[in-house]
Amino acid sequence: MSTPKAPRSGYHHGDLRNALVGAGVALATKGGPQEVVLRAVAREVGVSPTAAYRHFANREDLLHAVRLAALARLAGAMEQEVIAGKRRRDPVEDAVRRLRALGAGYLRFALAEPGLFRMACCDTSAQTADFSLVSDSRAFALLTEVIDTLAGHGLIESGSRPYSEMAAWAPIHGMATLLLDGLLDALPPRQRQAAVDRVIEVTVEGLCGQGVVADAGRSWTRRLWSPERKRESGPGERP
Repeated sequence: MSTPKAPRSGYHHGDLRNALVGAGVALATKGGPQEVVLRAVAREVGVSPTAAYRHFANREDLLHAVRLAALARLAGAMEQEVIAGKRRRDPVEDAVRRLRALGAGYLRFALAEPGLFRMACCDTSAQTADFSLVSDSRAFALLTEVIDTLAGHGLIESGSRPYSEMAAWAPIHGMATLLLDGLLDALPPRQRQAAVDRVIEVTVEGLCGQGVVADAGRSWTRRLWSPERKRESGPGERP
């Protein structure tokens, strides 16, 4: 039987729960939700499994806490993408820009942190997924805020407003899944970027109308692929 590590100095007495959640986030970063188990996080922190069970009734309880932390990281990435973009003076154009940026931030996080992304947005329960974790998150609130703004400006009709968050989320999440599962690996980076751009564009057009999207311009996104891979070109393309 393995003995626990010496307790780490990264937490104070009474803050063990946060330390265990932090260890869970680190394990999820490395290997996704399947790596997050009570014995493993206890070992990482340097305490006994019994000590971990004082803070989490079972693995599902731990997964819930780690998933909340992962969702917070996702929201931070989405907000950062909005901040990094150039704000438009026209409130309609800026709302469209923000919607695009949220999609790009979502995809960027998925590619940069696949383990945490799966922890945040995929089913982590052996029984059933709890959508309220996502719907109550800051990431979902960011999407709701921008869609409410678009609806307030008349870009989304009142009768079409319900479930618009799902209409925007589904294609972006689907693209993230295709990228993470490797189904688009055969595409050269330039074509993958074009596919990402097109998915976000179609998503925004579907919600807001093609005319508004065209008026807002298309120089909205930073590339998702690393600079050294930009030099690769697809069949028949000039590098």
